[in-house]
Amino acid sequence: MRKYILNGSIISAAIGAFSAIQATRKGPRDWRLILMWVSWGITVALAIGSVLQQDEDARELEES
Repeated sequence: MRKYILNGSIISAAIGAFSAIQATRKGPRDWRLILMWVSWGITVALAIGSVLQQDEDARELEES
């Protein structure tokens, strides 16, 4: 679990979620808001994927 919490891309995605929440609360509700949330979802998916890939690479190095 620590590998997820301390990863820079996960932290960046969390900050992005805060920005998206603020924009949702205060901004206009139009197509740009939907794109913001889709973008945030893609960012989270990529962040989790990069953590998994780093973990897999580290395990392969340990086995060698």
